[in-house]
Amino acid sequence: MNDPDQIRQALREARTIAVVGCSPNRDRPSHSIARYLLDSGYDVVPVNPGHRTLLGRPCYPSIALIPVETRIDIVDVFRRSEAIPPIADQAIARGAGFFFMQQGIEDEDAARRLEAAGIPVAMDRCILVERERMRRRGDLD
Repeated sequence: MNDPDQIRQALREARTIAVVGCSPNRDRPSHSIARYLLDSGYDVVPVNPGHRTLLGRPCYPSIALIPVETRIDIVDVFRRSEAIPPIADQAIARGAGFFFMQQGIEDEDAARRLEAAGIPVAMDRCILVERERMRRRGDLD
Protein backbone atom coordinates (compact mmCIF):
# COMPACT_ATOMS: atom_id res chain seq x y z
CA MET A 1 0.00 0.00 0.00
CA ASN A 2 1.14 3.54 -0.85
CA ASP A 3 4.09 2.10 -2.75
CA PRO A 4 5.65 5.00 -4.72
CA ASP A 5 6.71 2.70 -7.57
CA GLN A 6 3.19 1.26 -7.94
CA ILE A 7 1.67 4.76 -7.84
CA ARG A 8 4.16 5.96 -10.46
CA GLN A 9 3.48 2.96 -12.71
CA ALA A 10 -0.30 3.38 -12.40
CA LEU A 11 -0.20 7.07 -13.27
CA ARG A 12 2.16 6.49 -16.18
CA GLU A 13 0.21 3.60 -17.72
CA ALA A 14 -3.39 4.53 -16.94
CA ARG A 15 -5.70 5.77 -19.64
CA THR A 16 -9.11 5.57 -17.92
CA ILE A 17 -9.84 6.80 -14.40
CA ALA A 18 -13.22 6.32 -12.71
CA VAL A 19 -13.77 9.21 -10.29
CA VAL A 20 -16.21 7.98 -7.64
CA GLY A 21 -18.03 10.83 -5.93
CA CYS A 22 -17.36 13.25 -8.78
CA SER A 23 -19.26 16.47 -8.10
CA PRO A 24 -20.86 19.03 -10.43
CA ASN A 25 -19.79 21.75 -7.97
CA ARG A 26 -16.66 23.43 -9.35
CA ASP A 27 -15.55 24.30 -5.79
CA ARG A 28 -15.33 20.64 -4.72
CA PRO A 29 -12.01 18.79 -5.01
CA SER A 30 -13.73 15.87 -6.74
CA HIS A 31 -14.72 18.23 -9.57
CA SER A 32 -11.47 20.14 -9.88
CA ILE A 33 -9.30 17.03 -9.68
CA ALA A 34 -11.45 15.22 -12.26
CA ARG A 35 -11.05 18.28 -14.52
CA TYR A 36 -7.27 18.24 -13.90
CA LEU A 37 -7.15 14.54 -14.87
CA LEU A 38 -9.09 15.26 -18.07
CA ASP A 39 -6.77 18.15 -18.88
CA SER A 40 -3.81 15.83 -18.25
CA GLY A 41 -5.01 13.47 -20.97
CA TYR A 42 -6.81 10.77 -19.01
CA ASP A 43 -10.24 9.49 -19.98
CA VAL A 44 -12.30 10.31 -16.88
CA VAL A 45 -15.46 8.36 -16.09
CA PRO A 46 -17.52 10.24 -13.48
CA VAL A 47 -19.38 8.09 -10.95
CA ASN A 48 -22.22 9.73 -9.02
CA PRO A 49 -25.75 8.31 -8.70
CA GLY A 50 -27.32 11.78 -8.76
CA HIS A 51 -26.22 12.74 -12.27
CA ARG A 52 -26.43 11.47 -15.85
CA THR A 53 -23.58 13.64 -17.13
CA LEU A 54 -20.71 15.49 -15.47
CA LEU A 55 -17.83 17.35 -17.07
CA GLY A 56 -19.55 16.81 -20.41
CA ARG A 57 -19.19 13.04 -20.04
CA PRO A 58 -21.63 10.22 -19.26
CA CYS A 59 -21.87 9.71 -15.51
CA TYR A 60 -22.68 6.34 -13.93
CA PRO A 61 -24.38 5.56 -10.60
CA SER A 62 -21.67 3.04 -9.64
CA ILE A 63 -18.56 1.29 -10.91
CA ALA A 64 -20.68 -1.79 -11.51
CA LEU A 65 -22.79 0.12 -14.05
CA ILE A 66 -19.90 1.44 -16.14
CA PRO A 67 -20.12 -0.43 -19.47
CA VAL A 68 -18.07 -3.63 -19.34
CA GLU A 69 -16.17 -2.65 -22.50
CA THR A 70 -14.71 0.31 -20.58
CA ARG A 71 -11.44 -0.71 -19.01
CA ILE A 72 -10.90 0.88 -15.59
CA ASP A 73 -7.22 1.53 -14.97
CA ILE A 74 -7.65 3.55 -11.77
CA VAL A 75 -10.54 4.02 -9.38
CA ASP A 76 -10.15 7.38 -7.58
CA VAL A 77 -12.53 7.67 -4.62
CA PHE A 78 -13.92 10.87 -3.11
CA ARG A 79 -16.30 9.31 -0.58
CA ARG A 80 -16.19 8.93 3.18
CA SER A 81 -14.22 6.02 4.59
CA GLU A 82 -17.38 4.15 5.60
CA ALA A 83 -18.50 4.09 1.94
CA ILE A 84 -15.31 2.35 0.77
CA PRO A 85 -16.20 -1.38 1.23
CA PRO A 86 -18.81 -1.70 -1.56
CA ILE A 87 -16.74 0.52 -3.87
CA ALA A 88 -13.72 -1.71 -3.27
CA ASP A 89 -15.85 -4.80 -3.98
CA GLN A 90 -17.01 -3.31 -7.28
CA ALA A 91 -13.42 -2.42 -8.20
CA ILE A 92 -12.38 -6.01 -7.50
CA ALA A 93 -15.29 -7.37 -9.56
CA ARG A 94 -14.32 -5.10 -12.48
CA GLY A 95 -10.63 -5.92 -12.25
CA ALA A 96 -9.53 -2.32 -11.77
CA GLY A 97 -5.82 -1.72 -12.14
CA PHE A 98 -5.32 0.56 -9.13
CA PHE A 99 -7.40 1.97 -6.25
CA PHE A 100 -6.86 5.51 -4.91
CA MET A 101 -8.49 6.62 -1.65
CA GLN A 102 -8.14 10.41 -1.60
CA GLN A 103 -6.68 12.33 1.35
CA GLY A 104 -8.53 11.65 4.58
CA ILE A 105 -10.04 8.40 3.31
CA GLU A 106 -8.87 5.17 4.93
CA ASP A 107 -10.10 1.59 5.13
CA GLU A 108 -7.44 -0.96 6.03
CA ASP A 109 -9.76 -3.97 5.54
CA ALA A 110 -10.79 -2.86 2.05
CA ALA A 111 -7.14 -2.15 1.19
CA ARG A 112 -6.18 -5.69 2.24
CA ARG A 113 -9.01 -7.18 0.14
CA LEU A 114 -8.01 -5.09 -2.88
CA GLU A 115 -4.36 -6.04 -2.59
CA ALA A 116 -5.26 -9.72 -2.10
CA ALA A 117 -7.14 -9.42 -5.40
CA GLY A 118 -4.01 -8.02 -7.06
CA ILE A 119 -5.11 -4.37 -7.06
CA PRO A 120 -2.50 -1.97 -5.63
CA VAL A 121 -3.81 0.71 -3.27
CA ALA A 122 -2.96 4.29 -2.40
CA MET A 123 -4.74 5.29 0.80
CA ASP A 124 -5.05 8.81 2.22
CA ARG A 125 -3.27 10.14 -0.89
CA CYS A 126 -4.29 12.73 -3.46
CA ILE A 127 -3.92 11.66 -7.09
CA LEU A 128 -3.25 15.27 -8.16
CA VAL A 129 -0.52 15.74 -5.54
CA GLU A 130 1.09 12.43 -6.49
CA ARG A 131 0.94 13.19 -10.22
CA GLU A 132 2.30 16.72 -9.81
CA ARG A 133 5.15 15.40 -7.65
CA MET A 134 6.01 12.96 -10.43
CA ARG A 135 5.75 15.66 -13.10
CA ARG A 136 8.10 18.01 -11.20
CA ARG A 137 10.66 15.21 -10.85
CA GLY A 138 10.38 14.35 -14.53
CA ASP A 139 8.90 10.90 -13.78
CA LEU A 140 6.13 11.20 -16.37
CA ASP A 141 6.61 10.38 -20.02
